[in-house]
Amino acid sequence: MSMSMDGFIAGPNDDVERPLGDGGERLHEWLYDLASWRKLHGLAGGKTSRDAEILEESFNTSGAFVMGRRMFDLGERYWGDNPPFHMPVFVVTHNAQEKLVKQGGTTFAFVTDGIESALRQAQEAAGDKNVLVLGGANIIQQYLKAGLLDEIQVHLVPVLLGGGRRMFDNIDTGHIELERTRVIESPRVTHLGFRVVKKN
Repeated sequence: MSMSMDGFIAGPNDDVERPLGDGGERLHEWLYDLASWRKLHGLAGGKTSRDAEILEESFNTSGAFVMGRRMFDLGERYWGDNPPFHMPVFVVTHNAQEKLVKQGGTTFAFVTDGIESALRQAQEAAGDKNVLVLGGANIIQQYLKAGLLDEIQVHLVPVLLGGGRRMFDNIDTGHIELERTRVIESPRVTHLGFRVVKKN
C-alpha cells in the first residue's frame, strides 16, 4: 500500500470520480512508468528498476487477492475489461452478487460472510502462494485487528496530503507489535516491510 508521510492512502473527497481523492494520485506516481506496472495494465515499455522488481515480486508470489467493497466500487470502471490482477479477487461485501469474470484471468467473487471466509476462500485459490490484501484502509484495519495479517508492506511516498483516509485509523484493540524486515530506498519512494508479531 502506498502511503503519504502523514499516514494517508487516499486524499480527501475520494469518490467514483476521484478514487484516490484530492491529490491522492501523487501516492502512485512512482508506479506509472515501471515496466512491471505497465505490463500488468497491458502496456509495453517502461523502466526496470528496484521499484519495478518489488512490484513484480508482490504479484509473482501471490495467488489471490482480497479487497473491500469500497475499493472495488471506486476502481472497477478504471480497471476496465482486463483488470491488472490476472488472478482471483475476493471482495468482502454486505451485498451478494454473482461472480464477475473479466479478461486476463481476473475473477471477482463477492463474499458476504466476513473477512475470515474471504481469507479462507482466497487461501484455497492461492494454493501454496500468498494472499495479498489490497485494501482499502478499512479492510486492512479489520484484518490487522483480527490478527490475520502476517506481513505489512508500505510504500512510503515523500508527500503530505493533510487529510483523507488513513491506513492505520481505528486500531483500538490493544498493542500490535511489528518487526521491521526490510527498508529499500529509491528516489521517489521508500519500501518498508514489517512482520506482524503474533501474540501467544
